[in-house]
Amino acid sequence: MVELFGTDGIRGVANTEPMTPETAVKVGRAVAYRFKKEASVHSHIVIGKDTRISGDMLEQALASGICAMGVGVQLVGVLPTPGIAYLTAQTLSLIHI
Repeated sequence: MVELFGTDGIRGVANTEPMTPETAVKVGRAVAYRFKKEASVHSHIVIGKDTRISGDMLEQALASGICAMGVGVQLVGVLPTPGIAYLTAQTLSLIHI
């Protein structure tokens, strides 16, 4: 089995294994499966991206995998990692998990 995740996530060149839309869809499905299993209420997953040209392609593929599993997605566009953490915390407080 190939390890996809390093200390900073999945790394590689866009459109070359493992950074392909197909892999992003599979990761999205796996994340959504795990999320549904552990979430106590119906919710959604927040996806942010950086400014790399591959961001749109990988964002859409990841969102497709998540939606295919019946989990909602909130696309927030280009946002630094601390911004995603902030939005996640705000979303959790609104949902009252």
